[in-house]
Amino acid sequence: MKKKNLLFICMLLVSLSFTSCGVMFGGSKYNAKIVAKDLPNASIYVNGEKVGNGVVTNSYYRNRPLEVEIQQEGCEDYKKTYHKTFRTGNFILSAISWGIIGIGVDLGTGASYKPDHKGEASITKESDKNYTFTIEHPKCTKE
Repeated sequence: MKKKNLLFICMLLVSLSFTSCGVMFGGSKYNAKIVAKDLPNASIYVNGEKVGNGVVTNSYYRNRPLEVEIQQEGCEDYKKTYHKTFRTGNFILSAISWGIIGIGVDLGTGASYKPDHKGEASITKESDKNYTFTIEHPKCTKE
């Protein structure tokens, strides 16, 4: 009986050591709502793949930039790249609470990054996991 309890406690500690603050509170992906402002029929492409028209919602990896392109009939295609930034607070909490393992997990899964909503006015942070990207085509505002 003691061996089973000891084994259970050891397995619990090992499983807990492979999580971290970034993974628990944000995950390796975030949800992005992408809005083509004033262009409800514009085709929206993310990283070269068509994802919808006008307004789309999808999840994307935190550790990669987001390249968004909007295409509207009668207008030039417009591309914008959104870059990531470091989640400093989460990283510090991971380092304090989980040590080197937490740092490794956050960096390895990409949970230590987020869209740069402070450096890019067209990104709105709704929560740690939800962001809205509003893309305004500079030369095409009419439907």
